[in-house]
Amino acid sequence: MGLFDFVSDIGKKLFNKEEDASKAVTEHLAEDNPGVEDVQVTVENGTAKISGVASSAAAIEKAVLMAGNIAGITNVNIDEVRIANGEQVANDDEFYVIQKGDTLWKIADKAYGNGAKYTAIVDANKEVIKDADKIFPGQKIRIPKSL
Repeated sequence: MGLFDFVSDIGKKLFNKEEDASKAVTEHLAEDNPGVEDVQVTVENGTAKISGVASSAAAIEKAVLMAGNIAGITNVNIDEVRIANGEQVANDDEFYVIQKGDTLWKIADKAYGNGAKYTAIVDANKEVIKDADKIFPGQKIRIPKSL
């Protein structure tokens, strides 16, 4: 399925030592579970390898973003995740890396031609955007194509 790249020195700090990383990232995904049953994460050399059964392609994408937006994670591997209903992993949504000076309003205006549609971006990223006013450069989010 794939390997996704992230910036390792930004994001939520969940662990100090790599030996604590697997447990911390697994608990993080389980806390706000985006739809992946039996989720397990193994972290080694900055790569988070996720396993489990996803309810949809969107659930996998959310799990990837949740793990990848953690400080210390440089890659997320989803080769061990399968989708319960046989749906393909790729869907219409795209990933976007937040740039300095971005706001969700500006991103929505660029993506949809209407900044007020930023709430669709927040809804699609509720696992990684807890507060619409607290996004940061380098953070990776999903931009839903179908509203």
